[in-house]
Amino acid sequence: MEIWINPACSKCRSALTLLDAEGAEYTVRRYLEDVPTEAEIREVLGRLGLEPWDITRTSDPLAAETGVRELPREETDAVRGLWIAHLAAHPKLIQRPIITAEDGTAVVGRSEEAVREALSRRA
Repeated sequence: MEIWINPACSKCRSALTLLDAEGAEYTVRRYLEDVPTEAEIREVLGRLGLEPWDITRTSDPLAAETGVRELPREETDAVRGLWIAHLAAHPKLIQRPIITAEDGTAVVGRSEEAVREALSRRA
């Protein structure tokens, strides 16, 4: 299990506290320092079953500054590629925390229920 976090994020800290309380084994990835590649973002999107705009923090001021809000949201490889490249270039816009579960899936762990869902997917 891996968890992508921003240590300044309260939801990330809450997720880590719950994982620790449950005795989960996991690896922390500080994704602002260890920026995911486009391939890694593509992989995690597949695991999440989501589109790139679904994990983009579009309300963040950086989203307006970088123009990501204006990108189309068409379910085509070309459009997905634009969003993924944007997330790789601006990792602050990636929703957090993202937890990759042991069964090959992933969740955006913004709630206790989502973190518990990832925990329930242990092999």
